[in-house]
Amino acid sequence: MPGTRTDWLPKARAAGADAVILDLEDAVPEDGKASALEQVAHVIERIGPETADRTAGHPAILVRINPLDGWTAAEELRAIVGPGLAGIVLPKVDGAHDVRHADRPLSWCEREHGLPTGRIALVPLLETARALRDAYACASAAGRVAYLGAITGAGGDVERAVGYRWSPGGTETHALRSRVLLDVRAAGAPHPVAGLWTRVGDLDGLRLFAEQNRALGHTGMMAIHPSHVPVINAVFSPGPDELARAARLVAAVEDGQGRGAGAVTFEGEMADEAMAATARLSLEQHAAYPAPPSA
Repeated sequence: MPGTRTDWLPKARAAGADAVILDLEDAVPEDGKASALEQVAHVIERIGPETADRTAGHPAILVRINPLDGWTAAEELRAIVGPGLAGIVLPKVDGAHDVRHADRPLSWCEREHGLPTGRIALVPLLETARALRDAYACASAAGRVAYLGAITGAGGDVERAVGYRWSPGGTETHALRSRVLLDVRAAGAPHPVAGLWTRVGDLDGLRLFAEQNRALGHTGMMAIHPSHVPVINAVFSPGPDELARAARLVAAVEDGQGRGAGAVTFEGEMADEAMAATARLSLEQHAAYPAPPSA
């Protein structure tokens, strides 16, 4: 949401968003940037550090800054870094050098505030053909890169850079999203995210696009409107039946292992430790699997 409209934060919270990106870049006109910076800095200071891990039910706060191309942008960064900031969204990334360029001042700002190095996540927006081609290098350029993906909405920087013609079915970006996703996974960035769906009122189209992204392997999506958040959450969160099946699969494999069997027949399909490991991960991520007792 625009940094000039921080009064919209309760809407994002009510919608169930995991995080909110307060924008200081394209969503703010030039004559409003000073006011936006002041408002965003105030929000981060007022809400406090609990937003970073959502312990108090607040969405985590991220800020999309202006490109780091001078001291003015560096001062902008210093104004917003603090314990309540979860991450920085870096626009107009053209390659790994831009990620490293952002990582250094972030480390300086963290030291100024007594924060651990790497505490503030970095979200590079791959908005040029070169950056998309070098997604692995961008994801590997700094340990703080946490969320990354090919943002392939209608219009905007990526469509202009690549030259595709957007369609609701997403066939023209399917290969691009898949390849960038693989790069992000190979680099070890923990949260590959997809987006955007720009048709605000088309929730059925959004659901189909989100289901496609989840099937590819993304863990979430960026949203441009509060009405999109429940749809995205429903698609990317496993339902009770899915979690129950995962728990049954783990139990069946572990029972078989106890009897010396490496693989078992589970509900008409073969299952072994690889499938059980995938099921355990889903259960652990959604707090549905008991943790082993501490030593």
